[in-house]
Amino acid sequence: MSEVVIFEGLWNTIIEVFIALLPLIAFFAYFQLVYLKLPRVEVANMAKGVILTFLGIVFFLQGVHVGFLPIGELLGQGLVQHTEKWFVIPVGFILGAVATFAEPAVRALSDEVEKVSAGYIPQIILLVTLSLGVGLSIALAMIRIIVGIPLMYLLLPGYGLALATTFITKENFVSIAFDSGGVATGPMTVTFIMAFSVGVASEIEGRDPLIEGFGMIALVALIPILSVLILGLIYSRKEKQDERDLEYEEKES
Repeated sequence: MSEVVIFEGLWNTIIEVFIALLPLIAFFAYFQLVYLKLPRVEVANMAKGVILTFLGIVFFLQGVHVGFLPIGELLGQGLVQHTEKWFVIPVGFILGAVATFAEPAVRALSDEVEKVSAGYIPQIILLVTLSLGVGLSIALAMIRIIVGIPLMYLLLPGYGLALATTFITKENFVSIAFDSGGVATGPMTVTFIMAFSVGVASEIEGRDPLIEGFGMIALVALIPILSVLILGLIYSRKEKQDERDLEYEEKES
């Protein structure tokens, strides 16, 4: 019986992933035949990569369907049923931070930022900043569900503050910040945490899961942006302090 559940809907997932990848494969094939004309060895390596990508996406989506979504929803429901409803706030923070720390897209962004900045922005600093930012956004989403705060009351001031902060933070952190909002809403966070929020909303009296359980991803995209912008302000202050220290040392010498 468990075997049937594990592979339930697998064929549909395979078809969906194939349709999604087909235009990319056709696009590359056209350029390979007309313009690129890469050696067969390179094409073969790329073909192997495409096959691995196809299999990886299929198994991941199937895992989301039979594992992540049910577990997240059941966990949210169980916490509300068997503990104080406010307990979901610290749990949401921990789950959000851990899921983001394991998010492949977040790690890829952090790694690229460290390379491009020549170590000026270490990978671990950006990774921890985004993890804490997403954890805070999930905790805020739990408060919104429990109290019943309208989503616009959080989004409008939040994005207004983010836009205002772009004028006073370091310019190179602005681009990183808005990219961070996108990568933070990756498959690990969306699939598990969204199901968790729906589960929490479904067990709180007077809350509509369709209204309260969703909108969380907008918060997940917002708070990491603010976190990275604030990190830029900290770096700016640190640089100014270093400059003052250097000037003081030069005067002393």
